[in-house]
Amino acid sequence: MQQPIRKLLYLAGLISPLWLAASLIVTGSLYAGYSHIDQAMGLLGAIDAPTHALWAWLGHYPLGLLSIAFGIGLYAGHAHLHLARLSASLIIVHGVASLAAGYFTCDAGCSLQYPSTQQNLHTIASVIMSASLLLASALWIVVARREGRKGLVWLSLICSLFALGCLPWMAAAMDVGRGFGLFQRVNYFASLVWVAGLAWALLKAERNEYA
Repeated sequence: MQQPIRKLLYLAGLISPLWLAASLIVTGSLYAGYSHIDQAMGLLGAIDAPTHALWAWLGHYPLGLLSIAFGIGLYAGHAHLHLARLSASLIIVHGVASLAAGYFTCDAGCSLQYPSTQQNLHTIASVIMSASLLLASALWIVVARREGRKGLVWLSLICSLFALGCLPWMAAAMDVGRGFGLFQRVNYFASLVWVAGLAWALLKAERNEYA
């Protein structure tokens, strides 16, 4: 793959957390009474939400395409590193799952009682999104260590621990009905910050190589 194309694909990863933040701010502002602290991101796309169509097109679909693009660039740029390519494949899986989560939306209010097939598919896709990025970042702890890139080791470790550490808090918040949105966002942003940090490191390496 030519270097300019690879850089463009890396840029897709770099902007992904900024895109998520912007899409949440815009979509949440159009949903009266919506709480980013207590409510899930999926509620923005629920079948009865005023932002039902907008959330898929502003959130899930662009983020899915950005992840797929970055994953392709990462895969193409690491022919000699099998674990890096596995990580890239997981990022692509995350992107495909994001597209699926946008297409298969929640029921009204994202109710957990008697969920429809569509909501079950949305839930499965969301779990795949979270798990694939967590595994992808964890793999880079090993990859970066083997490559002697201490900064990436620490970035991957810290972001993986943040994402993993949020999971029990998300479960607890779901039980009490408060705080789920906060922990879900920390979980997802931790993974996307890792993507952006990795993309930045790769862009910097490209610049130094071709300087």
